Amino acid sequence: MNIVFMGSPDYAVKILDSLAKKYTIKAVYTQPDKPVGRKKILTPTPVKEYALKKGFEVFTPVSLKKEDLNRFNPDFIVVAAYGLLLPENILKTAPCVNLHASLLPKYRGASPIQSAILNGDKYTGVTSMLMDKGLDTGDILSWDYTEVGRKTSIDLFDELADIASKQIIYTIENFDRIKPLKQNDLLATYAPKIKKEDGLVDFESAEIIDRKYRAFKPWPGIFTQKFKINEMELIDTDTFNFPGKIIEINDGVVVGCKRGKIKLLKLQAPGKKEVRAVDYVNGKRLKIGDNIL
Repeated sequence: MNIVFMGSPDYAVKILDSLAKKYTIKAVYTQPDKPVGRKKILTPTPVKEYALKKGFEVFTPVSLKKEDLNRFNPDFIVVAAYGLLLPENILKTAPCVNLHASLLPKYRGASPIQSAILNGDKYTGVTSMLMDKGLDTGDILSWDYTEVGRKTSIDLFDELADIASKQIIYTIENFDRIKPLKQNDLLATYAPKIKKEDGLVDFESAEIIDRKYRAFKPWPGIFTQKFKINEMELIDTDTFNFPGKIIEINDGVVVGCKRGKIKLLKLQAPGKKEVRAVDYVNGKRLKIGDNIL
């Protein structure tokens, strides 16, 4: 069976690896290399790195409008966090199956995993979807779920990739027997692309800070106007406090929010190295009762 694969991040690598063990990968499409870090070094996507190691033919177009996939004679086109919408000519080439990391129609769009954490959802999952011209609007082929719990986005990306890598094999093997289920558009929600400024936190709610902390790992992280919070713990969500007030200094720095408390463990001021929160407040000569903000 011939497969054309389209994907970019680590989430997609596990899915591609699962497919490669069972089928013939005729081509891999992924996002172009992008500048990374302060030195802006051009860096390939995880999918491109994996595909080149395996000897697959790799394509990195900025647009798919002129791409002709018929030359690969694919039985399926599998998509996982690729980053581009598929034009009609590709949708007509072969069944296009997308492994979307949410329980559709919830969280269509670019950040379904982060959105599940940010909104305090108890469950999330992966939906295998028959693609159409819309953004994650196609008919549902199969799905599976997992608990969100106290997981970070890194945890969930890894877990959902494992789920998706098994789900795609099931979907392909049973494709002719599956009756596609139309999505209920009235229940649809949208998960927009994460921006750097989304990581800015105030100290109104400890619960919201904790959700952002877990959702925005590894990027963009969370930060105040004075420092980045690289490591923290949620202490409680119910007490009432003065935002930013230092309540305890022990192995970390317990700071009050308008609702709840968090313990700061590792901080990083702009242009400085990461330090223990205790060392940060000592360096600023802050004590219990002072405001860290």
